Amino acid sequence: MNYKNSTQNWKIPLYKVHVSSSDLKSVQDVLKRGTDWALGQEIIDLEKKLSQYVDCKYCLAFNSGTSAGHALMIAMNLKKSEVIVPSFSFIATANWPLMVNAIPKFVDIEEETLGLDPNKIEQKITKKTKLIMPIHYAGLPCKIKEIKKIAIDNKIPLIEDAAESIGSSIKNKKIGSFGDASIFSFAGNKVLTSGEGGAVVTNSKKLYEKLKLIRSHGRRINGNYFSSNKNPNYVELGYNWRMSSITAALALSQLKNINFLLNKRQKNSQYLISKLKKINEIKFHLAPNNYTHSNQLFSIILKDKKIRNGLMNFLTSKKIMSKIFFSPIHTSKFFKDIFPNQNLPVTQKVSDTILSLPMYPDLTHSEMDFMIESIHEFFD
Repeated sequence: MNYKNSTQNWKIPLYKVHVSSSDLKSVQDVLKRGTDWALGQEIIDLEKKLSQYVDCKYCLAFNSGTSAGHALMIAMNLKKSEVIVPSFSFIATANWPLMVNAIPKFVDIEEETLGLDPNKIEQKITKKTKLIMPIHYAGLPCKIKEIKKIAIDNKIPLIEDAAESIGSSIKNKKIGSFGDASIFSFAGNKVLTSGEGGAVVTNSKKLYEKLKLIRSHGRRINGNYFSSNKNPNYVELGYNWRMSSITAALALSQLKNINFLLNKRQKNSQYLISKLKKINEIKFHLAPNNYTHSNQLFSIILKDKKIRNGLMNFLTSKKIMSKIFFSPIHTSKFFKDIFPNQNLPVTQKVSDTILSLPMYPDLTHSEMDFMIESIHEFFD
């Protein structure tokens, strides 16, 4: 496939990355110095700034959100245990337990935030349950406070899959700071992106030290990890999941600009809602009181699957990209073969009727107006 042509075919793509002069300079500065492209100060700075932003003590940067999650599963020693997860998520959420020989246990979602339903979690807890891992769909916090209480009452660790939700909060408490640890992604379509990359934040020093070993070949270095003058001591099995200095420089630049990126998304979402709210067939994914939505995705819910598919096809004819986030994990061939006969009615209902529309900081009013006119034309 010709990637250039495939993206240019869309009049309005699903997302575009906002690139600032600071982003360009940060990468150029790393390139120009001709050294420390892999172990530069930018990684340390990113980890420090991200931990401060989320309000956690520790942060470890990784080369992807997927490797960050995988490392966390290893660090938590989950072998042969059960991990409660939603099926309404990106497949990595359920893959992570399998990567460490644990069992993902699917629990249905609720329809307000589209996160794990707290009322259904306790029903699925057994003696083998060693982790609860909700996601914050599209940048809207799930009912994490209720889920955290269940985790505490049952003495089960809580991990936030916060891949889509940097900048989101509940009563000014940042998403990522509720769990024992949290996973962020910096993939191309995220609010903060460096193309690829990810991070784990935590308040646990023990978990932090374990993750450092897993991230880099199981080696312990006395003194500064980034100092080449120290002799490494390989103490356990590890992997090469480090983030490069170039990637870290770009992520750090975007983090410094995070309030601008969030504000633009929120304003664009508000504009779209204001122009589409009179269409009775559309329900919006709105934040409850005291919740802050980062609007990583702009998802709408239609009355039924036929209308959703019809709108999606109509927008495609207008060269406006849209996408279904997400098809349930448990209905994929791989998971269906392993875990048949799953009963998740709300997950299925939402997945059958949800549609994500273009959303990015540089979405112009003329682009949004064209989207709005096209959607009205479909319903008219």
